[in-house]
Amino acid sequence: MSESSRPRIIDIIMSVLASGFGVQSHKNYQRDFTTGTFLAYLAVGIVAFLILIACLFLIVSLVLAN
Repeated sequence: MSESSRPRIIDIIMSVLASGFGVQSHKNYQRDFTTGTFLAYLAVGIVAFLILIACLFLIVSLVLAN
């Protein structure tokens, strides 16, 4: 991927996940802030957060059911 092209959706997902775990590389960090759009990262971040909450809710429900 060239530096001037927009990141693909998989690149955005990987960047959001990597930054969520705190392992985002400086190169990807710079790419995200120079070529990416805020709304794309926001949308992926919100979806990832909702999936995390749903998984936690499911785990707690299963543990409390036993």
